[in-house]
Amino acid sequence: MTDVREIKADICIIGAGSAGLSTAYAASNLGLKTVLFEAADMGGDCLNHGCVPSKALLAAAKAAQNTRNLDPYGLSLDGKVKVDWARVRAHIAGTIATIAPVDSVERYESFGTIVIQEYARFEDADTIVSESCRVKAKRIVLATGSTAFVPPIPGLDTVDYLTNETIFTASDFPEKLTILGGGPIGIEMAQAFQRLGAEVTVIEMARALARADADHAATALKALRAEGVTILEGHKATSISGEAGHITVKTETDSGDGAAISGTHLLVALGRRPVIKGLDLEKANIATEKGHIAVKDTLQSVSNSRVWALGDVNGMAQFTHVAGHHAGIFTRAALMGLPGVKAGATALPAVTYMEPEIAQLGLTEAEARTEYGDKVRVGRFPFEENDRAIAERKTSGEVKIIWAGKKILGASILGEAAGDLIQIVSVAMANNLGPGGLIKHMSPYPTRAEAVKRAVSGSDSFGGRFFSSTPIRTWIKWRH
Repeated sequence: MTDVREIKADICIIGAGSAGLSTAYAASNLGLKTVLFEAADMGGDCLNHGCVPSKALLAAAKAAQNTRNLDPYGLSLDGKVKVDWARVRAHIAGTIATIAPVDSVERYESFGTIVIQEYARFEDADTIVSESCRVKAKRIVLATGSTAFVPPIPGLDTVDYLTNETIFTASDFPEKLTILGGGPIGIEMAQAFQRLGAEVTVIEMARALARADADHAATALKALRAEGVTILEGHKATSISGEAGHITVKTETDSGDGAAISGTHLLVALGRRPVIKGLDLEKANIATEKGHIAVKDTLQSVSNSRVWALGDVNGMAQFTHVAGHHAGIFTRAALMGLPGVKAGATALPAVTYMEPEIAQLGLTEAEARTEYGDKVRVGRFPFEENDRAIAERKTSGEVKIIWAGKKILGASILGEAAGDLIQIVSVAMANNLGPGGLIKHMSPYPTRAEAVKRAVSGSDSFGGRFFSSTPIRTWIKWRH
């Protein structure tokens, strides 16, 4: 390298996604000299290819679906919904553009962060180099995120396929879309494109939405099938062939059966893998494990004490909110020196943003029963008995709270705004409140949030048992 800029920094960060940006914000505002490398778009995968564009697409699809469901409200709309894919893409791009300034180079430079828009790699244990810079840092943060996993299915490399990085800007609308993968990304995209007029088939080798509560997943998938989406569970893709506009996926099942699914477009939604290629980790003695950076529960590298790995790249959980949470752990533990700050101390929330929405927190009912056995108690409250849900005619789903003794183990919520409602339980768990902590507050009427309270207070194993117990009834009779 010639004319290399030499920088000595307190913190050097590679990756300007949620974890990297949050870390840079904290470090710069704490007065530390901070360098941030990002060769692609600021904001990372979430802003440009993930959470933001997918939710913008889902919003468009929901608006289209709402016009088809006006009759129960005494309304009608003449004609069919007309989908202009170019304008839908413009809506998605506009959403990204509106948020982008918050993650921009200019904003971070205003905090004092040195932003270098180049690829970076290790030169040695405490030195990061790029085309024009060499940075020697006291602490180095790897926040390089993840990218779509593309499996070695025979023939896949011979066809044009889509991933989350290309589907939102696809020039042609996928009239007949085949999706590999029945996880949250695949299912969300299936519903969105079906509602926008596509014919969609999902191929999943195991159970679709396998990480969600089994009962809630089954109900959600039934609703999706009712909208017209074909979901093939237990089907493994064995080969792919075709050309642009005519792509065929052949599958097999354990019983020896299979199918040949043809479509105009193919979306690969089979999970994600950490981005570590090209970092020259071996030059810095950074150990990896199963394709991700191996870290302690403090998120510090197990082999290089100067290095921390935050977000998707450490293999813990691939969510934007987890990456932001990891930045908070690094700030408190590494920068502020607070003791006892570790990853995994807070229950992980996850949401599949379909209709009906599924929000999961902590252990599922099945996981809780495996770990805690007969101690497990489950409280439920259906939205068909919630007045707000009834008024809106969106009564599908329920709130399910799982606990043992005075410890909340987890929750699953199926229904409208489930991702917002789960946060009530998340706050309770983060503050070590038992199930009783969910019924002491007052919920405004009428709101869906009442269902969280009622799931506990109306449970036979909690409030119901209290009110029906013989000692309580005897005491009440004596007083009156």
